[in-house]
This record gives sequence, structure tokens and C-alpha cells, in this order.
Amino acid sequence: MIEILKNLTNNVGYILFVAFIISQSNSFKKIIQKDKFRKNDLIALSIIFGCFGILGTYIGTDINGAIANTRMIGVIAGGILCGPFVGTVAGIIAGVHRFLIGVGGITTVPCVITTITAGIVSGILYEKCDSKNNWIYGLIGGIFMESLEMLLILIISKPFPTAIAIVKNIYIPMGFTNAVGISVLILLIQNIFKEKEQIAAKQAQIALEIANKTLPYFREINSDSFEKICEIIKDSINADSVSITDREHVLAHVGLGSDHHVKGAKILTGATEKVIKSGEILELNSAELINCPYENCPLKSGIIAPLKDGEEIIGSLKIYYGKEGATSFRNRNLAVGLSQIISTQLEISKLGKLKEMANKAEIKALQAQINPHFLFNALNTITSFVRINPNKARELIINLSTYLRYNLEIGDTPVDIYKEMEQVKAYIEVEKARFGEKLNVIYDIDDNIDIKIPSLIIQPIVENSVKHGILKNDKKGTIKIEIKKVDNEKVKVSIEDDGIGISQEVIDKVYEGSMKESKIGISNVNNRLKYIYGRGLQIERLKKGTKTTFIIEQLKG
Repeated sequence: MIEILKNLTNNVGYILFVAFIISQSNSFKKIIQKDKFRKNDLIALSIIFGCFGILGTYIGTDINGAIANTRMIGVIAGGILCGPFVGTVAGIIAGVHRFLIGVGGITTVPCVITTITAGIVSGILYEKCDSKNNWIYGLIGGIFMESLEMLLILIISKPFPTAIAIVKNIYIPMGFTNAVGISVLILLIQNIFKEKEQIAAKQAQIALEIANKTLPYFREINSDSFEKICEIIKDSINADSVSITDREHVLAHVGLGSDHHVKGAKILTGATEKVIKSGEILELNSAELINCPYENCPLKSGIIAPLKDGEEIIGSLKIYYGKEGATSFRNRNLAVGLSQIISTQLEISKLGKLKEMANKAEIKALQAQINPHFLFNALNTITSFVRINPNKARELIINLSTYLRYNLEIGDTPVDIYKEMEQVKAYIEVEKARFGEKLNVIYDIDDNIDIKIPSLIIQPIVENSVKHGILKNDKKGTIKIEIKKVDNEKVKVSIEDDGIGISQEVIDKVYEGSMKESKIGISNVNNRLKYIYGRGLQIERLKKGTKTTFIIEQLKG
């Protein structure tokens, strides 16, 4: 038994060595780091892990007509890491191979059944475990499947005395080495997933740095500013060329191919037209896929991402390289982040045009809400999460984008009350990330409220409670937002906080409409409500905090 254990331990070492070499290849990393596997990816992974199973059989040790092997390592690790399809197909590949090399062998049938079953079971484990504990599931799964294999040998294999002798010799060595080998292989390949997270965090940081550098050029959008933006992106990510287009024309192109991809000219590449039509990002690893009609175009690979205004495709961001196959998960992830940031900054740039409408109270409220300090504080908060919690950083970017997009889309048309609350919640999540446990928010909102309201009515009051109620207090604070039906035509909204409380002087100024222009937010809400409904805010000084209430009625539009 000791000799068998030594041999199997050596075999595990061979498999792990081969796995390490494969895991370091760019091709394998490119597949394994994808957010979603395509059909071809699943087939490739199934073959790779199935071949690990075949290798485990080939380097096994003959024991009384049976093979002491490490076949389970590749099959179970593949299923737990990559899902049911990979586990099942890898199990079939390794199982069929075991059958073909040992037709009529004493343990052939039990081994084939167990190998295929192991692939199916590992796919089930994939659904149950997460990245923190999947190696434990691999360890347990390996022991369980080897126990099942030994049981099947005792039931199926004949003669029975030989079957007992085989089980006595190989059960403990195979159970131990396969279980440990599965766990180690899972941990080895898991490092690639961790590398993916590190890449995502680094790319998010680069994207935020680019956003900071390009921000001044979005204030006044023109052809020169687009060119500067492309230059900054190109230099920051070491691309060979960067281009920004609208739906039909090149707005700027910097780098390789600028002799024929000319600013103001019609879009040349078929790939760009495809992205604008479909709204999906394209990864292009050859000149044929880029589909430029210019005969000597030096662009050989690239990534094209759509630029959006809400749900509408308004153009594209194109990152190109001068050699084929230069794209990677790293480049794709960065392109997605940059396209989202550029889309958001293009929307922010609308503020310059909106200033022409400053005579409208709704637009004044908008300008009061886009607070530069809030924006920069939010970006700093996101930056702080980039390294320690990339997923949280992504969530905050989405919340900030939701908040900004809503502010930019407001106008005369009434909005659904739940859409208004999406913007409020996005604002709250950004503030909670900044101030942690100091800020608590309770929502009590009735379902099925079919009423539209003027935009930016609720958020300024909530912001006032955060800034002037909770955050000026040294203790933790709670804001409660209630939206309750009065009847089918009316809804009562109340925002209550337990902060330092509002002064009577401020209440009087809000009612009089004499607040300073820099603090127009809540006063403007009161004026708008009075203009639309004939009644404004009801502001109460509580024993601890402030409560603001108003009634809204069904609006048409």
C-alpha cells in the first residue's frame, strides 16, 4: 500500500506540473477569465480537463488487473471550476478512454460508471459552492467518488476475492491522492480567477484616472476636445490608436491609421457599424474582422465599445493595435469601463446646454443637485474601494451613473414615482459608502402606486436630511422615507431624520422663498410644489430631528 501511495503521489505531481504549465499560457487564461463561457470555450475546457483524466489513467499503476490512478482529478476539478457541461463531457472523455484501453478488465465497468458520474456530480457541486470553499467540495467529492468506485468494484467485479484484494490495496491511496490532487488543482487554477479580479481592479483605477484627466475636455465638447480625449486614452493604456465616432462619422482618431480614418469622414469599418447597430462590444483579433476597406490599413486587432445616452446608441469608442491577437480580458474590461465613463461624461456635458434653460425652476433644481463636491467625493470613495473591494467599486460606479443620468434627463415631463426613487436610492448608496454605519436609511413605500410626479422632488429633501441633519451630528443617524397612498389620486410623502434638527429661521426662509441661491434646493422644491399643486412642504421640528411632508396628486403627461 505504501508503494502504491508513493506512485500515486508522483502521478499527482505530474498532473499538477502539466496543469501549471497550461495555466500559465495566455490562451488558457483568455478562456478561463471570461465572464461568460461560449460554446467553443466550454468544448475546449472539456477537452483539457478530460485529457487530465486520460493522463491520470495512463500513468496509473497496475494492481491485480486494476489500475490505481488519478483520473478523478481532472474530471472533478473541471466540473467544480467550470460547470456541469465541462464536468460531464470531461467525465465522458476520460470514461470512454478508460473503457477502450481496458475492455473486459476486472474493474473497467465500475471505473467507467464512476468517472462519468463524477463529472455529473462535480457539475452539481459547481452550483452549490463558491470560490472560497470549492476546494473543500473538491476534497469531499474526491473521497466520495472513490468510495463509490470501490463499492461498485465489490458489487460488479468478479471474482469477488480478487475484487476485495484490489479494494484493500488501492482504496486508501487512491482516495487520499485524488482528493488532495483535486483540491490542489482547484486552488492552482483559482489563482487565475484571482488574477482576473486584480486586473479588473487595476483597470478600474486606470479608468478613473483617465476620467479625471479627460474631465476638463468634456466641459466644452468639440472636435479638438475629442482629439485630446483620444490622446489621453491612447497614452494611458499603450494602445496604437484610439478613435471616437458618432453614429455615422469619425469625431476623432489618434494614432495608426490616421491617414485614412480622418476626423469628420464617414465611418469606414464594417465592425464599427455592427457595434452601433447591435449595441454590443466587439473584440477583433484580425484585420479581416475589423473589415476596413482601405487596402493597407495597419490596424490588425482591436476592441469597439458602444457609447450610449440612456438606451440609445450615440457612437463608439475604438481601441486598436498594430498586431493581430493583441486583445485580452484586460483590454476588453478596460474598454467597457472607459465606454461607460465616456457615456456618462457626455451626458454630464449636457449641463452647458441646459444652462440656457435656467429660467425654468426644474433646471435650477438640477443645477443645485449636481454638486461638484459630491461628485469628487464620490469618485474618491470609489477609488478607495478599487483595491480593497473591486465589486463594491463597480456597484458605486453604477449608482453614481444612475444618479447623474437621472439628473441629466429631467425636464417638464412628469416621471414615475418609482423612477424618482431609483435616483434617491442611488444617491443614498454613494453616501452610505462614504460614511458607513453613521448613515442608516429605512424605506416604507407602498406597492402599485400609479402616479407620476415632477422630477427631483424627493431627492433634494433627502440630501438636506443627510447633509444638514445626520452628518452634522456626532452620532449615528437614521432617515425614514415613507410613500403612502391616500387614495387613487393622491400620495403622501414624508422624509424624517433624527439629526440635529432644522432651525425655525430656515423653515421661515423656505416658506418665504428667501433662501440664498447657493442653498436653493429645498426652497425650490417648496416653490415648485406650490406652483403645481397649490400647496408646498410641511416642515416640522421634532424633539429629535426634522420631518418634511407633502402631498402629490396625479399629473398628466
